[in-house]
Amino acid sequence: MMSALIGSVSQYLLYFAVVYAATVVIYFATGIGMTLLNRRHPDRRIQKNRNGDKRMWVEIRSSLSALAVSAAMLSFGYFAQVRGWTIAPMETSWWSVVLMFGVSMVLYDAWFYWGHRLLHLKMFYRWHAPHHRSVAPTVWSNDSSTAVDTLIEHGYYLIVWFVLPMPPLALAAQRVFDQVSGMIGHSGFEYFASSTSRWPSPMICTTFHDLHHSTFRYNYGNFFSIWDRMMGTVHPSYDAMVRDFETPGDEAPGNTTEPKR
Repeated sequence: MMSALIGSVSQYLLYFAVVYAATVVIYFATGIGMTLLNRRHPDRRIQKNRNGDKRMWVEIRSSLSALAVSAAMLSFGYFAQVRGWTIAPMETSWWSVVLMFGVSMVLYDAWFYWGHRLLHLKMFYRWHAPHHRSVAPTVWSNDSSTAVDTLIEHGYYLIVWFVLPMPPLALAAQRVFDQVSGMIGHSGFEYFASSTSRWPSPMICTTFHDLHHSTFRYNYGNFFSIWDRMMGTVHPSYDAMVRDFETPGDEAPGNTTEPKR
């Protein structure tokens, strides 16, 4: 019995090590790539009068801890599926991966929106406050969070295995997309503004989450603006700012609004 337990623990730790290592590689590859791109395009900075780069090393250290929590949940969910403790996954095929990727993206955006709103309530905000010290976020800010913050926002990556017949490849693809798009969304520089990232499209661009950091009370969504528009929490200037960014070569409209506590 003891040998079986040791074998199970070793198997889980192997999954965790692989997921965490892959996540850290993606974190630094995206961070370095976006930093180099941003240096070439200073005109694309969203908040002209703020620069959050001085917090880089604080955010990297915090992120490495938070990413470990996230990797622990994702890898345990996969471990549970392998062990047969979850709903049996759909057979992996091109259509099942695409289907479940799409379904999971929509569900995770709802999870993230309401979890994020929860973290902004007074009784929970102390665990989210460190993330908001980055009033002008950078590419390194995305995962600069406490363990409780990460448990709430990334708990989906543990729970989903038990409620959906999730092919592992579909959730792995979503997690990679979430990591990269989240870091771009915190980068502080706008490259993706277009008519597809403002009303009536549900898609968003970097300006969406940047406004959340600079004004605090708006734009809680992750992948889409659907819940923010339904609940009246989309920033009133968001669509106009996106429109101002749309013409290539235009300077950022700027955002000097002080955060409201």
